[in-house]
Amino acid sequence: MTGPTPLTLASIRQAPKAVLHDHLDGGLRPATVLELARDCGYDQLPAADADTLGRWFRDAANSGSLERYLETFDHTVAVMQTPEGLRRVARECAIDLADDGVVYAEVRFAPEQHLEAGLSLDEVVEHTLEGFREGERLAAEAGHPIRVTCLLTAMRHAARGREIAELTVRFRDRGVGGFDIAGAEAGYPPTRHLDAFEYLRSQHAHFTIHAGEAFGLPSIHEALAFCGCDRLGHGVRITDDITDSADGPKLGLVANYVRDMRIPLELCPSSNVQTGAVPSLEKHPFDVLARLRFRVTVNTDNRLMSDTTMSREMHKLVATFDYGWSDLERFTINAMKSAFIPFPDRLRIIDEVIKPGYAVLLG
Repeated sequence: MTGPTPLTLASIRQAPKAVLHDHLDGGLRPATVLELARDCGYDQLPAADADTLGRWFRDAANSGSLERYLETFDHTVAVMQTPEGLRRVARECAIDLADDGVVYAEVRFAPEQHLEAGLSLDEVVEHTLEGFREGERLAAEAGHPIRVTCLLTAMRHAARGREIAELTVRFRDRGVGGFDIAGAEAGYPPTRHLDAFEYLRSQHAHFTIHAGEAFGLPSIHEALAFCGCDRLGHGVRITDDITDSADGPKLGLVANYVRDMRIPLELCPSSNVQTGAVPSLEKHPFDVLARLRFRVTVNTDNRLMSDTTMSREMHKLVATFDYGWSDLERFTINAMKSAFIPFPDRLRIIDEVIKPGYAVLLG
C-alpha cells in the first residue's frame, strides 16, 4: 500500500464498524418475513414475493412521518412471536451485520410485543439471545467475527417500563447490555417511565432513550435532566439549541451539556430523513455536530425499512460531506467508546480490531 484505499461502498464494507442503534424488528430479510408468515399463519402481508415486499417496506417508510413509519413494524413483529421465529431473526441479524463488516453491534427490541403466542417475557429474551449466539458462531466460522449486545426496549405508549427495566437487569450478565424506550415521542414524554429509570440508576444499569427525533428540545431535556440517560437515540433536534452568530455557532445550555458530558448521539441518517426528522441528507446536522466535536455515531436504525446497511450509511455520509477514512474511524471509535459493555472490552475492540483495520485502509 502506498496510500489510502479509495473510498467506495465495497471498500467501506471491509472497514470494521460498530453500530449502537439497530432495531431487530426493523432488519428482517424480506424472504424471512414471507417464510415466517407462512409458518405461523399470518396472512396480512401486503406482497407475496420477496422483491415486492422489500419495495413495499421501503415505500411505506418513506412517508416523512414517524407514526406512519412505525406502522410497517406491524408485519415484522407479527412473524416474531414464536421461539423459532425469534431465534431465526436474531441469528440472521448477527450474520447480516457481520457480513457487512460490523464487529460490534447493539441490537434492540421490545419483548412486550412478542407475547401473542403465549411466551413469557423471559422466554422471549432467552430465545432471542440464543439466536444472537448462534449468529455470532456462524459469522465467526465464516471469517467475520462479531459481538452482539442486546438492548431491551419498553414502548413509550404502554405502561410496562419498570417491568422491562427489571427484565434488563435480570439478563444483564447473559447478553443484555441496557434499556431503551421507543415509539412515537409526541404525547409520550420519557418521564412517563421515570420509575423505570430510577430503578435502572439504582442498579447501575445502562440505558438510552429515543429523544429529539420527531419531538424537539424538551424531549432531550427530559431524557437528560430527569431520566439521566447515558445516550440519546437520534438526538438530531439538539440543533434547536444551536444558533448562528457572527463568532460562529453558539450553543445553548442543553447543547453545551450534551457536548461537555460527551453524551453520545445515535444518529441514523437515512431513517432521520424518512421520518421527517430532517428534510434531506444534505441538510442533516450530522456534519455540523461532527465539526463541533459532539460525540456523533453512525447507525442504521431499521435496515429493512431504510434498505440500508452500515456501509451504505457511511458511504452516503462520505458522498455528502466528503469524509475520509480518518473521519469514519473517528465515528466508529466514538461508538465503541459509548458501548454498553465493560471498559476493557471496549478498549480491546478499539485497539485490536478497529485501529488496525483502519490503519490498513489508510495505507
